[in-house]
Amino acid sequence: MSEVKGQPAGVDLEELEQLVAEADTGGRHPSGTVARTLLWVAVAWSLFQLWYASPLPFVFGFGILNDTEARAIHLGFALFLTFLAYPALRSSPRDRVPLLDWVLAAVGGFAGSYLFLFYVELSGRPGQPTTLDLVTGTVGILLLLEATRRALGLPMVVVACVFIFYTFAGQYMPDVIQHRGASLNKFLNHQWLTTEGVFGIALGVSTSFVFLFVLFGTLLEKAGAGNWMMQISIALLGHLRGGPAKVAVVSSALNGVVSGSSVSNVVSGGIFTIPLMKRTGLSGVKAGAIEASASINGQIMPPVMGAAAFLMVEYVGIPYSEIVMHALLPAVFSYLALLYMVHLEAIKMDLKTIPQRPTLARERMLRMGLGLSGSILAVCIVYYGIVAIQAVFGGTAPPMLAIAGVALYVASVWYSSRYPDLALDDPNAPILELPRAWDVTRTGLDFLIPIAVLLWCLMVEQMSPGLSAFWATLSILGIVATRKPLMAVFRNENLAASVRAAWDDLIDGLALGARNMIGIGIATATAGIVVGTITLTGLGLMMTELVEFISGGNVILMLILIAAISLVLGMGIPTTANYILVATLMAPVVVDLGAQAGLPIPLIAVHLFVFYFGIMADITPPVGLAAFAAAAISKEDPIATGFQGALYSLRTAILPFVFIFNPAILLIGVDTWPQTIWVATVSLIAILLFSAATMNWFVTKSRLWESAALLLICFTLFRPDWWLNQVSPPYEELPASEFLSAVAQTPADGRINFVVEGVDLMGEDVRKTVNVPLGEPGEPLERLRGIGLTITQAGDALMISNVDFGSYAKRIGLDVGYDVVAVLRKADQPSSLIPIGLALAATAGVAGLQFARARKQADRKETGPAR
Repeated sequence: MSEVKGQPAGVDLEELEQLVAEADTGGRHPSGTVARTLLWVAVAWSLFQLWYASPLPFVFGFGILNDTEARAIHLGFALFLTFLAYPALRSSPRDRVPLLDWVLAAVGGFAGSYLFLFYVELSGRPGQPTTLDLVTGTVGILLLLEATRRALGLPMVVVACVFIFYTFAGQYMPDVIQHRGASLNKFLNHQWLTTEGVFGIALGVSTSFVFLFVLFGTLLEKAGAGNWMMQISIALLGHLRGGPAKVAVVSSALNGVVSGSSVSNVVSGGIFTIPLMKRTGLSGVKAGAIEASASINGQIMPPVMGAAAFLMVEYVGIPYSEIVMHALLPAVFSYLALLYMVHLEAIKMDLKTIPQRPTLARERMLRMGLGLSGSILAVCIVYYGIVAIQAVFGGTAPPMLAIAGVALYVASVWYSSRYPDLALDDPNAPILELPRAWDVTRTGLDFLIPIAVLLWCLMVEQMSPGLSAFWATLSILGIVATRKPLMAVFRNENLAASVRAAWDDLIDGLALGARNMIGIGIATATAGIVVGTITLTGLGLMMTELVEFISGGNVILMLILIAAISLVLGMGIPTTANYILVATLMAPVVVDLGAQAGLPIPLIAVHLFVFYFGIMADITPPVGLAAFAAAAISKEDPIATGFQGALYSLRTAILPFVFIFNPAILLIGVDTWPQTIWVATVSLIAILLFSAATMNWFVTKSRLWESAALLLICFTLFRPDWWLNQVSPPYEELPASEFLSAVAQTPADGRINFVVEGVDLMGEDVRKTVNVPLGEPGEPLERLRGIGLTITQAGDALMISNVDFGSYAKRIGLDVGYDVVAVLRKADQPSSLIPIGLALAATAGVAGLQFARARKQADRKETGPAR
């Protein structure tokens, strides 16, 4: 990492490091043998995960583990390290591990890995637990809850305990959520000895994907890439009005690409950006709120999305590349809107800029042109170079690509070694000279290699997330291990000292990556208790009835209620566990009630809806963790910071409603580049206008009616179809006899809406309107089987005869015995350009009025008060 010249004034770095440690890695830092034990156990966990994700077990025919065994080892490590790394109480020692914690760590490690240690015995007697099984399950649940309290705090424990209580007290619940209850044996067997509860999908994703992505981000930070990204942001934006706040937004977006924690995102960037924002005129509350708001948005930024992207693969049932495609535009627009809000704040407060080196306008334009063209040229050379090597060498291309990658890396380090390492001035110093963007970029070109490896494997080669993360992590491991020695060689410095420093960084990075995973591993295991309760008691169906009863079947009220529940469920809970809770409890409710209300909602839109509101809990008082971290830096009231951050985050909160009613922003139903550009342009204008309305400032300070007009314009741009639907219906209903021909005519990767009727599990008649994706063109029944749906035809009647378990069709609530009664075809409506054109004209009108008013105000200032 680049060095910091001194400590930013007014910021206690030790206090902030402890804050991050308490939240992410554990606040205990012992010395001596205990420290080495903690270190090497954490390193062993990282090495195990690398082995499990790699192809090596299958190459050597050794150490091949199934999913259940790997999950058990994963949880065993997490429980063991929790009791060593996280103190029990605030008053507990941080510099040593008490004897009781050693005992708890050993017992927790045994209970967590029980399914691995006794896998053969357990598989031979399914559903017939022995006394040892039940005792281990009981102790395991209790220790998991205690580990959750230490690593994540009480909120997650309370949620888990409520669901455990519900399991046993079902017969005493109100009628709407009543069930028969479960015995202790049944509960323990379901939660601890099968893959329905603690060892379910959530822990599986943590084991297979999430660990390596967290390790990847940790190693990237250890190599110095985090500070490199920060300084690039400073170089590009620091000279603008409100520059430090814009730096906070952009650097958080860059960190969010690989970060899995909003708190660490706040602290890593905030120690520099918050003092800088305050120095240029922003209040401490607003500075902290901007940093917190930008940092929680890092959790919605692809490709990692706080590790939720990989969980979505399992819960939604579509490829990872599609998850990234759907989530990209909203995340980018949310950041651009925050940049715009920051710009408006800077104009309102007449904030100062940060000085930069005096440069002629012609030179600045030349530098910008060379930077953009050079970046595009470099991307094209890398892309077509890889394609050419693959075409020429065929099956032997991978080793050739590896050699080319190593050569490119060595050349990048050699080029970087010609320039001094980055150093960031104290943001409270009297003068801060901004670096030039290229002066910063050239010092870390090699940091782009592992990111390029990750994106290439995920998006181009479409490898599994686990394997992609393995190759990317392997590349960053190589950089951490060799960068300092190579620099020493190229600079004629002490090679032995550099090798030792690189070795220390490598071991520390592996250990820190594992410690960063403790909370996530525990969170996913505890979230499994919630998932297990839902599958054991049938709570999912009952939640649908409860929400339907409270909302009265009104879709808007239902969505607001679910948004509020998701917000509450997310309070004080890490991103990964947060998503598991809302995806398990709330997403099926939205799907089912939307379908019954005649609103066909794509499944990815539903999951992004609940995910966004779960994330908003990180900044919403009274438990907004990101706001508390930002307030610790700004030395301001965390509640006030949270409320201000929540105001800035309103632009993120409206996007989920857009997903539901206008999924085009997720690029659903958008097939061509012109369509994509049009949707992106209109949506961007809409969210910028919403931001202007909430800031009560557009060209100048807005009047109340002007802000209201901007909100109406925003609504029109996001939902031009609403106005058209008042004139003519959006769909025409065709008979079921035309369903198969409509499936056949749907283009590749297109979607189709149709209506089904039947009797649900509660014996009630239901009618649902659903939206399903179809793959490549082909025979209609075969295309439907591709989403897990088997249709039986009897004359003109069509009935669902089978729904594959875990398929897309099952996830959206289709069931055996339902009849297809109609297919929906897009009706001919007036062009959406009409309401959009009127909205843009109204925008120009409001802008014109405000320009005229601003000019008058400027004239008054120039002439002074009338005598």
